[in-house]
This record gives sequence, structure tokens and C-alpha cells, in this order.
Amino acid sequence: MPITSLDIYNIRSSHNVLTSYIEHCDSRNDTVIIDSEINWLFQQLQYLERWKSLNYGFPVPRGLKTVSLRSSNLKYEIPNFIFIKNQLENISVSDNVLHTWTGPITNVIRLKFLDLSSNFCSNVSKTFFSPDFVNLRYLLLQNNLLGLILPTDVNGEIFQNLRNVVYINLSKNRITKLPNILFKEQHNIEGLDLSENMIDDINFKLSHMTKLMFLNLRNNRISMLSKYAMNGLDSIAKMNTNLTIDLDGNNLVCNCDSLSFVKWTINTPTYLHYREKYECKTSQNTISLLRNPREVYDTIQKECMSYEGLIIGITTGILMFIFVLCGGIVYRYRWNLRYLYYMVKVKWHDPEPKSVNKDERLYMYDAFVSYSNEDHTFVHNTLLHKLEKNGGVQLCLHRRNFLPDNDIATNITSAIHNSRKTIIIMSTRYLASYWCMFEYNMAKMESIYERNYENILFLVFYEQIPACDLPLQILELVHCQSYIEYPNDEYGDVVFWEQLIRAIKSY
Repeated sequence: MPITSLDIYNIRSSHNVLTSYIEHCDSRNDTVIIDSEINWLFQQLQYLERWKSLNYGFPVPRGLKTVSLRSSNLKYEIPNFIFIKNQLENISVSDNVLHTWTGPITNVIRLKFLDLSSNFCSNVSKTFFSPDFVNLRYLLLQNNLLGLILPTDVNGEIFQNLRNVVYINLSKNRITKLPNILFKEQHNIEGLDLSENMIDDINFKLSHMTKLMFLNLRNNRISMLSKYAMNGLDSIAKMNTNLTIDLDGNNLVCNCDSLSFVKWTINTPTYLHYREKYECKTSQNTISLLRNPREVYDTIQKECMSYEGLIIGITTGILMFIFVLCGGIVYRYRWNLRYLYYMVKVKWHDPEPKSVNKDERLYMYDAFVSYSNEDHTFVHNTLLHKLEKNGGVQLCLHRRNFLPDNDIATNITSAIHNSRKTIIIMSTRYLASYWCMFEYNMAKMESIYERNYENILFLVFYEQIPACDLPLQILELVHCQSYIEYPNDEYGDVVFWEQLIRAIKSY
């Protein structure tokens, strides 16, 4: 009669089971000593030890279909293991100490059920499950330490040959995170048990598991599901209306951050197993039941709307304050910023002339004349004659000396920078001119940034202007620095030009 089932269960003798239960038969040529454990065969029989080292096949009775070695006190590594032609369909080696699964295990084409649970295993080779596991349907791996090795399998190689498995149990394995494509080949899986772990979200790919009917995530550390996880579950549920997920015993939260998750529990086609028992923690640290998720969602939404309005108001206020502050700073230092911008352009295109004496700076002009176009007759007919022809002062005039290929602002900045002094021909027409005031402010910036606050501005009042009509910035300069008025008598005219020439040449 052929042996179809072998059950060696709960071997816990105080003496050596490796040698105490060996059956000795009469010595004949066809007699073989048989041991009742697995690795002990390798250790007790010389020819089996030789098979282990040479990777030869392990003999199995032809009709044997079920092998159970549960609670047999086995404390070994599972090495490269080859079964000789067999009909094995069910193998259980649970509740031992098979701490390392190296493999590969081969020639198990008929195997449908494999139980490796409760073995304190923390290391699984990527080749342990060989392509011969093609017909494996049920894989029990619970109560091990696979949370130490599975997160490292980023390419999904450990389970890649288990293409027809329909149920995998990975509960109680201290798993915190699983790689995205760990189950990349499990297209036919119907049940996946990940309960009693430390998982905080579904971060592995699910969408290809179109036949999945039950996903057990009980008693993990999930506070809410990510959008990636919810989309993956919904994509399965649209094709498979029997999909069920169990989230009981997790640390679910019901607050503004998890609002989309709570809404998902209302609308998802996925069946939530025992949803009426789900508990979630609110923002007030109270426990709320998801028995009626619509009511919970409405409550959270009201709270979030009030917070949302407050957040929007505060954010808008802060942004407006920053905008006004930045605008005020830019306006306060607008001339500084413009001066620095044009000075960079000037120094980039027009290098300064070098002097033999490093402490002395050379200037192209003695003075730059800033005036209104309406006053050009006085400047070109009188000022130019008195200062340049009679006084030997080299002047820079915008109509005569500005370069045609430069923009006006750059020409003004360059002329002021390359002149020792700046003469302001002050008049009411000057105050009304944009470019005249631009020249005035650029000259002030030149005094601050390039001349170490040296007085380079010289005001000439071409006409009488009441103090009340002067801008604050010019009035401030009048009070702090000297100025000169253009005279109307002949004697004063002589003194005026002498003082002006002396002021320009003084440095």
C-alpha cells in the first residue's frame, strides 16, 4: 500500500531524536536505515550527506502527497533542495526554527500548499522560490521576521516565480513598509493577509491584482490611506465587485488632513469589512465611530471650512503685509536700486580710465551740467562760454557729449560718474522735468556709493523759487549744503562766475 501522507508532529523528546528513532532492519543488500526527520538524514546517512553537498535529489515515496513536520524542533537553514520525482502537493514545516531560507527548492511542480509559518525566519534568498513553484496556490508565511528582509527586495524578486498563488499570509512579520513592486507577478492572487504588522500605508502596487477579493490590514499603524492606495483599490473594485478590505484595529484619524480618506470610505465601491467597528481619532482627541461616515465627514468638513477660512485670511494678510513691505522698501530705495543697476551697465561696457597714482581717480569731465531743455540758451550761450572758454573747465552737456548708442538713463549715469562735479541749473522748469530730477537723484546716489558722501552737487538757482515750491529732497540739500544764485547786476555777475569756477576746480 503506497504512503500518501506523512505527519511527524510535536517531536519534543528530551533525548536525541536524531539517533533514538532509527529503525534497524536485518542486514540485507536492499535494506536502508530510515530516519524520521529532514536534515538529520543528511547528518546520519553518508550517502544523503553526499547528496546535500553535491545538490543531488532527495528521495520521496512515489505516492506521497502530504508532508507535515510541524513543531518538530527543527533548527536549520533550508539549503539548496532538490526533490526526486514526486507527487508532493502539501508541505507544512511550521512552528520550527528554520531561520534562513536559502534554496532554491526545485522539482516541486505539483506543490499547491506550503506552510513556512512560525519559523523565526529573517532572511529569504531571492532564488528560494524557484520557477518550479509554478502551481503553488497557498503560501503561509505568518509569524516570522520577514519585515527585516522584504523591504530590501525593491525589484520584487522573492515572489516573482509565484505566478499562480491565490493566497499569501504575511501577518505578524513586523513589516513596516513593502516595496512598490514586491507583488508584481501576483496577478491571480485572491487573498493577501498583512494583519498584525506595523504598516502605515499601502505603498505597494495593487492595481494589477484584478482578482483580489480580500486584503487584510487589521491591527497595523494606518492613520489614513494615501491617494495612491485609494485609487489602486478603486481600480480593482471597478472590475471586481467582491473586493473587501479590513482596516479594523488601526489608528485611523478623522481630521482635515484625512478628509479625502473619510470621503473615500463613503463613496468607494470597495467593501470595508466591519466598518461599523472602525474608530478614528478627531482633532479634539475624541474617538469617533465610522458607523455613519457621512455624518463624520460633514462634521469634519465644517471644522475644516472654519479653519480653512482662518488659514486663508491669515495667509492673505501675511502675503499682503509682505507685498506692502517689499513695495515700501523698493519705493524707499528706488533710486539706490536704479543707480546700482545703471552703474553695473556703465562699468560693464565702459571701464574707468586708470591713473598712475592708485589713490587718485581720473575724470573725463570737470563737471556735468544738469539743466532743463527750456534753459538751453543760458547753458550753451553763457555758461559754456564763461566756464569752458574763459575758465578752462571741461563740461559735459547732454546735447553734446551723450553717446547715441546708449539709452538716456545709462548716458546720464555714466556722465555723472565720469565728472568730478554736477552743476544743477535750478528753475521751475527743472523741477517739472522727469529727466532733470532723474539726473539730480543719480548725482545724489553717486555721492553716497562712489564718493564716500563727498559733496559733488552744486546748485545754481537760475531764477527765484519760493521755498514752499521746492521738493523736500532739494530743500533738504539747500539747508545742508551751499548753493549760489545767478545775479542780475554786472558786478555780481563777475563774482558769480569766479566762485563757480573755484567751486568746480576745488577737490
